[in-house]
Amino acid sequence: MTALLSGLIFGLGLILAGMANPAKVLAFLDIAGPWDPSLSLVMGGAVAIASLAFALARRRNRSYLGLTINLPTSQVIDKRLLLGSLAFGIGWGMAGICPGPALVLLGISHAKAVVFVGSMLLGMGIFEVLQKNRLGDFHRTGKTGNSGGASTQQDSRKES
Repeated sequence: MTALLSGLIFGLGLILAGMANPAKVLAFLDIAGPWDPSLSLVMGGAVAIASLAFALARRRNRSYLGLTINLPTSQVIDKRLLLGSLAFGIGWGMAGICPGPALVLLGISHAKAVVFVGSMLLGMGIFEVLQKNRLGDFHRTGKTGNSGGASTQQDSRKES
């Protein structure tokens, strides 16, 4: 029930902030054209709240609902992180949609969101296939293929 309520509040926040409006997002990203800086306030507010939430989470072992808190520990900036960030940014810039607002738009059957979510799921599937191949290489050779040498929490779960 908590997850449902959180998702509804998040979706409502995206709609009220204008993040679910691809035209507004594209106007924010178009700094050389008719730039709309209003979403910088939304993003700044989100970063401030997330920073406080992570600071609180670092001091705790369990969430307020009693679940274990698993925060990322790796600080490695490697090829995989850079390529993933680049792909995310290109997709966001082309469509004016990122995953959260895409799900909100999918809920109202927005045609662009259907294509975006389908493409996102395809990309996630391709990643899983590549990840399985990478982990298969790890088991065969003892190498992770990760240029930074850091393993992820997902790697350790799948390897055990």
